[in-house]
Amino acid sequence: MASLFLSTPTTPTSLSFTSSSIFISSHQFHTHKFKFPILPLNNNNNNNTSFSISCTASPIPVLNFSGEKVGESFLDLRSAPPSTARAVVHRAVITDLQNKRRGTASTLTRGEVRGGGRKPFPQKKTGRARRGSNRTPLRPGGGVIFGPKPRDWSVKINRKEKRLAISTAVASAAASAIVVEDFAAEFAEKPRTREFIAAMKRWGLDPKEKAMFLMTEVPENVRLSSRNIGTLKMHTPRTLNLYDILDAEKLVLTQGAVDYLNQRYGVDYLGSDDEDEEDDYEDEEEGAVGGEGPDTEDSDVVN
Repeated sequence: MASLFLSTPTTPTSLSFTSSSIFISSHQFHTHKFKFPILPLNNNNNNNTSFSISCTASPIPVLNFSGEKVGESFLDLRSAPPSTARAVVHRAVITDLQNKRRGTASTLTRGEVRGGGRKPFPQKKTGRARRGSNRTPLRPGGGVIFGPKPRDWSVKINRKEKRLAISTAVASAAASAIVVEDFAAEFAEKPRTREFIAAMKRWGLDPKEKAMFLMTEVPENVRLSSRNIGTLKMHTPRTLNLYDILDAEKLVLTQGAVDYLNQRYGVDYLGSDDEDEEDDYEDEEEGAVGGEGPDTEDSDVVN
């Protein structure tokens, strides 16, 4: 589990991530997932005090297909400072959710409703209310007042800010993460969902709890073996998104995924023009399909 340490002695504080919010408290805050211990900033009057922030990696057990511990792995990721961690992750989540909206909801105003060319009945001598048009919003079949119209809900977020939010969330989930050896060869002959569920139980995973697998590449038989497990989500580095990281109760990584995270979101990452261009391409692709990753379904899109 990644931790942040400041150069000045302060009182321990914890930053806990849940599926809906991030909490900062003066004591250890226990949740059923995503516990991220940190040290707070010094609240003195000297605003020019410099702090050095480092990230210490905690070991994550490596399990084989039989569920036996065969080693340890490490996640050494960059994390946001305590003063901005909540805001960074919240902004990235809101950006992902808003960019999934298609914005195709549309209603007709009174100027667009069919009919209403003549006065429906005389102004006087009928004993009825005065009506000048059948398209009035006060009558059934009339126009809609202040109804939704097609609009673009997408918002922008800086590439570095989004990368920092993902690395902070992964670091917070390290407490509930495990690393498994490559098990694609176990399903080389044919897909077997029953065997996949048995392997999850050997790894200490409850099939009824939400789990997220991050692999550098998902073989076809592995995908077919896991697609009927409703609480499980398979991701590759291209489809990795912040919402699923925070929503999962267990995080399962392969060694290749650990190496990717340390390289892409590690403390020594400097970035490159090629990767920035790749981020731009992924952002454009997400806006085109209305969500992150190829698993976005129409039922998940809110107008």
